Amino acid sequence: MITLEGLVDFHCHLDLYPDHRAAVQEADAAGVFTLAVTTTPRAWPRNHEFARATRHVRAALGLHPQLVGEHASELALWDAHLAETRYIGEVGLDAGPRFYKSFDLQKQVFEHILRRCAEAGNKVISVHSVRTAKAVLDHIEAYLPPGQGKIVLHWFTGTKAEAKRAIEMGCYFSVNAAMFNSERHISMVSALPLERLLTETDGPFTQTGGRPSKPSDVLVVVEAIGRLHGLSSLEVIANIKANLRGLLEFT
Repeated sequence: MITLEGLVDFHCHLDLYPDHRAAVQEADAAGVFTLAVTTTPRAWPRNHEFARATRHVRAALGLHPQLVGEHASELALWDAHLAETRYIGEVGLDAGPRFYKSFDLQKQVFEHILRRCAEAGNKVISVHSVRTAKAVLDHIEAYLPPGQGKIVLHWFTGTKAEAKRAIEMGCYFSVNAAMFNSERHISMVSALPLERLLTETDGPFTQTGGRPSKPSDVLVVVEAIGRLHGLSSLEVIANIKANLRGLLEFT
């Protein structure tokens, strides 16, 4: 019998569900370790308030690349909150058609964030990299020296060569159920070492059973990884928990 206790959802937007507080409480009650990422620094205080009252939910301080064009002015606020958390996200780069006009500004913001994280040390950073895997890895290599922080590449859809580079740089990868809907992405996920994998939902932006995914739905991802590697769900869960411990004990 598989229980939800001990599952990991390392990238979920709990503040974007209809009832933010209830979403946090549900994840905590289920025993799912959940990283509640934020999209703007202004969203941080409420996320932090709800998460710090729980055992299993942690809030991450973010400035989403898709929102940089409208919210770059909040970077000073991001700086002001940095000391309040070990977790950073969602941050990164996005070169999709809708957001390419802000790409130069995104790069400036991402550089700033990585530099501040390097100065602070000990940060765990959930990174968005849509159509920007090389640029994201270039930024990490340039501005986050080894040992000064840890990167988790969220919903990574780069090439196998880019994944190999990220692995060599020490990155982890959080994978979700939607990544198993594409043969190309399945092939890329299969090339990732089990010891670098974490699970995520990216709820509410993904769906499970026709509704927005919630942290407990990460069991679907566990089962998909198990099928891919010929492992039982319990074996996958044990691997993911060990990976999370390793990620958080790097300093």
